[in-house]
Order: sequence, then C-alpha cells, then structure tokens
Amino acid sequence: MKNLIFVVLFIVPLLSIGQDCYWQQEVDYKMDIDFDVDKHQFKGKQVLKYTNNSPDTLDKVFYHLYFNAFQPGSMMDERSRTIQDPDPRVGERIAALTESEIGFQKVNSLKQDGKSLDYVVEGTILEVKLDKAILPGASTVFEMDFLGQVPLQIRRSGRDNKEGVDYSMTQWYPKLAEYDFMGWSANPYIGREFHGVWGDFEVNIKMDSKYKMGATGMLQNADKIGFGFQGENVEQPKLKKKVTWNWKADNVIDFAWVADRDFTHISKKAHDGTMMNFIFQPGEETTEKWEMLPEIMDEALKFMNANYGKYQFPQYTFIQGGDGGMEYPMITLITGERSLGSLVGVCIHEWMHSWYQFTLATNESLYSWMDEGFTSFASAEIMNHLATKGLIPGARVRDNVHAGSTMGYAMFSQSGMEEALSTHSDHYNTNTAYGRGSYTKGSVFLSQLEYIIGEKPFRKGLLRYYDTWKFKHPTPNDIIRIMEKESGIELDWYKEYFVYTTKFIDYGIVDVIESNGGSKISLERVGEMPMPVEVLIKKKDGSSELHYIPMRIMRGDKDFGDQKFVQQKDWPWTHRSYEFMSKVKASDIESIRIDPSLRMADVVMDNNEWMPK
Repeated sequence: MKNLIFVVLFIVPLLSIGQDCYWQQEVDYKMDIDFDVDKHQFKGKQVLKYTNNSPDTLDKVFYHLYFNAFQPGSMMDERSRTIQDPDPRVGERIAALTESEIGFQKVNSLKQDGKSLDYVVEGTILEVKLDKAILPGASTVFEMDFLGQVPLQIRRSGRDNKEGVDYSMTQWYPKLAEYDFMGWSANPYIGREFHGVWGDFEVNIKMDSKYKMGATGMLQNADKIGFGFQGENVEQPKLKKKVTWNWKADNVIDFAWVADRDFTHISKKAHDGTMMNFIFQPGEETTEKWEMLPEIMDEALKFMNANYGKYQFPQYTFIQGGDGGMEYPMITLITGERSLGSLVGVCIHEWMHSWYQFTLATNESLYSWMDEGFTSFASAEIMNHLATKGLIPGARVRDNVHAGSTMGYAMFSQSGMEEALSTHSDHYNTNTAYGRGSYTKGSVFLSQLEYIIGEKPFRKGLLRYYDTWKFKHPTPNDIIRIMEKESGIELDWYKEYFVYTTKFIDYGIVDVIESNGGSKISLERVGEMPMPVEVLIKKKDGSSELHYIPMRIMRGDKDFGDQKFVQQKDWPWTHRSYEFMSKVKASDIESIRIDPSLRMADVVMDNNEWMPK
C-alpha cells in the first residue's frame, strides 16, 4: 500500500505539469529618451519590470547592446568581411567607421530593486550578476541609465541611409535577452535574426521638433504633436524647439522608430478598423506610388485576415528607412524609391511578419525558416490575389504560386551548399545557404505540407496554429502537431527529414508493362527523402486517372476533397522500389507522370514522366 501511495503521489504532479507545461517570461519597459541630433546621441533612462514565469531560479540576466556591433573589430565586422559571400550592404563598411560614425550603447548604471549591480560588457552582450536571485513566479525591477550613439546606417539600424532618411532606430536600446525552455538566448549580434520577450512598452522620446516620427505602438499625445496623427480637420499645433513623443505598445516583443525632417504622412483606416500609416519623403521617385498604397494594403489585409488569422494590433506603419525591408512590431522600415510592384511586394512581406513573428513569435534566430519561410509562403499568395484584383499593373496571375520556390529549392539542394534548416541563423556557412534555406525552403515546407495532407486540413491548420499559438513562442513541433490533429496523419517523419537533414526527394518511373488486361507500373525512390506519391495516367482518349500512394509511416491518407483518385497500398520508406496495377492498357496510355501538380520538390524531373516509345 505504501508503494502504491508513493506511485500515485509521484505520478499526479507529473500529469498536472504535462497538461500545462508551457511558460514564457514577461517584461514591462518604461523609457525616457533625450535625443541630441547634433551629436547623433541619446541619453536614456530605462525602468524594466521583469517577471520570471519559468520554473527556474535566475541568478543572472543578459542584455543585448546591438549598436556595439557597429564598431571596427566587432564580431559582426569580422563575420561580414570573412564569410564566403559577403553581404554587399555591409562588407568592409563597419571596419571603415570613425569614432563619430560608430554605434555604441554605454551603460552608466544598473540597479536591481534599488541596489547597484555588477556587470560586464562583452561586445554586444551585457552580462549581469544579480544582487538577489529571481525565484519562479517572482518579479524584480531593473533601473538603467545609458548613453547611445547612432552609427552610420549600414545594416537595418543607423543614420543617413542611402535615400537620405535621418534616423532608422531599430535594435537601439539595451534589450533584455529572452530566457525560455532552452535557457538564455544571449547570442552576440552579427547581423541576422532576433528573439524577444513578450511585454509592454512606454517610450517617451524628446527630440528636435523639426523631425517627424513613426514608431511601434500608439502615439499618446497626438493632439500636441500633430504631423497627421492628430486626426482630420485638426490644425497642426505649434511646437517648441524640442518635443516629447509619447508612445505606448502593449504585448509586443520589441520597439522601433524612425525620424526624418522631410517626412510626409498619409493615414487610412482599413476595413476592419486598423489604422494604417504611410510615412515617406515626397518626391518624383516616391509620392505617386506611395499614395497608391493605402487602397492596395487594405485589400491585402482582407485576404490576410481571412487566410492567416486576424491582425492583432491597432495600427501598422509603413515607413521609409533602413536598407531594404525589415520588420518590427506594428512598423516596417523599407527603402521607398522602388517600382510599384517592388514597393507593394516589400510592404506585403514585411507586414506578414506581424503574423509569423510578431504574433507567432518563434525564436527566429534558431528557426528563421518559420519566420522568413512562412512569411514568404503567404506573401506569394497575397501578391497573386492582388494581381487577380488588377491592383498591380502588369502582374501575372499564377495557378501555382509556389512553383518557383519549389523548383528553386530543388535546384539549390543539388548545389552542395545546402545546410539543414535546423542550423542557427548565425551559423550558416554562407549567406546564400541562409537565404535559400530560411526564405525558400521554409516556404516549401508549407506548400509541400499542403501537398501531403490536402488543402482543406492544411488551411484549417494554418488558422488553428495562429489561434492556438498567438502571443507565444511556437517551435517546429507545434506547427506539426496542429497539422497532425487537423489531418489525422502522422507527420514527425516530414519534420525529421525536411528540417533536420538535407536529404532530397527524387522519384522515377522505371517501367510500364502491359499485364492482365491492364498495366503494371514500376517506380523507384532515388533520393533519400521519402514522400507520398501521386501518379497521373493520361489516356489517348483524353481522359485521365490519378493514383495515390501513401507512405506506411503516415498512418493516414491525404484529403483530396472532391477530386477522384485511385487509392494504392502503402509504400514502406525502407523499400526503394514499388509496383502497382492500373486497369488502363499500356497501349492506351498517352503519358504517365509523377507529381502532376508540381508541388513536390523532386530534384530530377526527367525521370518523372513516361511516354510510350
């Protein structure tokens, strides 16, 4: 009996933990910034309430000091110069910065609950030894005084970008590192992705009143600032030499802002009440195209809300700045002197990050493909939708919008440069492998998943994934589990092959023999990655017959909807060869093709089709 009691007491806590084992940390930032535009420097006071929702006791914390990367000899400088295929936006530019051009974040003092702390700066990371450990469920308050200098714009952040925007203020403040089930994410900044803690921001930025601004969150004193934020038919208020912009953002993982003396501001309330802001430098290369964006973005938002989940924030700002296109909560920085198609494309891509990063906040440093890839997948569909509406002159409507990504990834997988998607974004050997993996293969992960389970369960799964994991930090297993629940198919094999290896797909038709009044069709798996296979038999009379060959390891079948098909027996992944029968005589066959929809990333197409000699 004692043993039985022990077993019960031991198991019950484990069961309760298993029912609700997810947790995430919480931050509450309050920052007062005094910006000196003559020195390109700013003084900051930061009060940060940190809540430890983890089951662990924390005796240290880490802050990111991103601006320290923009100094000669930094890890970002070294990596940018020595990688096999340097990013032309960076190259040797950091190494050439002078003292007045570098970036820095200097911490002058740091206290925990009123007591001074010891800390060490290691490049872009501030290592802090706590005076008092933070127990599970407890909160503590950090107070920091710091000084920042804005570097010349090189990568994402900085001043005086190539289009003349004064300040692109991203990754600009000492930012507490994330602590999750994998421990601290205190990686040095070398120019790739980020990870952040969910929380609230209240940021007051005092600056020369000549500068106009856009930022994460909502402007709290719009009536005193003006510049288009104060509403229609309201006069521009008179301003002092310096004004304070009061910004507030709830439940976000970061805060960014942009300022320029020449900005103009267009606003539009979208169909669902979302306030859209378009802030840019007027001119021959911008004005006409930027003025077309509000209507286009409203139509895009309708499609996005319907297909990927409802946008969760009160506003979104498209603002000219940065070095291309970069997303942050409720705001994107984009270079603005583009063709209309390019401008719309970058706006769509960066806004979609509000779904696949700022609502579903994956650790994009570790799972960059879930951020960039899923965003690329959705962007292709949205752009195609806009083309069908005639909103992008000259844009072509495509039947299979993901075909280009699928073929591009298939070709790259044979280059010898591919690295597994499980590679940390900082650790790819080349920028090319990072880009093709994160953007292209990450997009193919979703389009191929739709091929495996069927359109209906896949689309339901996308929405369920969004609703289940919004305002959390999902991992690859979380999207897989949602799709398993919607489809009834086991999908762990797909994640294990496609994410953790570089094994590729290649199936071929070996032979077709007339047999017993029909045809015996022999197939082979040449590549190492197994997949369910669809085979289309076209007959000489114009009719066709689709055959479906599931994998035994799937423990379920694809949902074909109303499409007719012939079910074949399972193909075990251990078997290289496979045969099945068709009632169609070989003499009546015009052609046979593996993967007729071209949704499988088969690396060799020549062996996918058979035609009678």
